[in-house]
Amino acid sequence: MGRSTTVLYAAASGGGAGGLTPILMIALLFGVMYFMMIRPQQKRRREAEQMQSALAPGDEVVTIGGLYGTVTDVADDTVLLEVAPGVQTRYARPAIARVVKQVERPEAETVTEDVEPVKE
Repeated sequence: MGRSTTVLYAAASGGGAGGLTPILMIALLFGVMYFMMIRPQQKRRREAEQMQSALAPGDEVVTIGGLYGTVTDVADDTVLLEVAPGVQTRYARPAIARVVKQVERPEAETVTEDVEPVKE
């Protein structure tokens, strides 16, 4: 009986550095999950929001349901699509999955004029 008591005592006192290892493993697991799952998802969400905010009449788009259409009007949170000649449907902006063909938009021209200062 003396021998089993010694073995149990040795096993119980040998975990001095073992208390820190599980905490480090959890932190490492969280770090891996952040860089492999959370961060890429945030990037995709930002790109989708940017694409949806840049919608303009004339763009050909696909909805999340797979419907192809041409944007005819854009409101604050809705988009009016023409899915066939004379057939228009209204969708929420987040329902637009991707832009198939974007209409070329004229770049904003900055006109700089030489203006003389006003003489008093």
